[in-house]
Amino acid sequence: MKKYSPIGELTEFATGYAETLAKTTGHIACITDKDTVIAVSGGSKKEFLEQDVSEELEKIMEDKEKYTSKENNDLAVPITKNGNKEMRYHSQIVYPIISDGDVIGSVILLSKDGSTKMSEVEQKVVQSAASFLGSQMEI
Repeated sequence: MKKYSPIGELTEFATGYAETLAKTTGHIACITDKDTVIAVSGGSKKEFLEQDVSEELEKIMEDKEKYTSKENNDLAVPITKNGNKEMRYHSQIVYPIISDGDVIGSVILLSKDGSTKMSEVEQKVVQSAASFLGSQMEI
């Protein structure tokens, strides 16, 4: 028996949105529900797709917080439980997807380029994606 995921119903839509985010920003885009990565574009699907999310990512979602790494700390949170602990992603943004006041997943942008710093533009793009996906679940 598979656990019900409200955003899982939007997997095809989320996949298209991840592809658009990756093409627009040039970064790796991931969309998760509360438990697993449901869409990936711009990076290794094998590394992320259908993998369980890490405890650190779960906490960010539970706290309904946005997270941007590389704000003078170079600290990227692991995305998946079995993710490589070497933190290969130098810069990342995580925004929770909120629908009817509840967190149902997250939108993530990742960069492997050490000189990349996520700007306010990328933050707004990810925030817009998370807001849009959350609003789609309310319809």
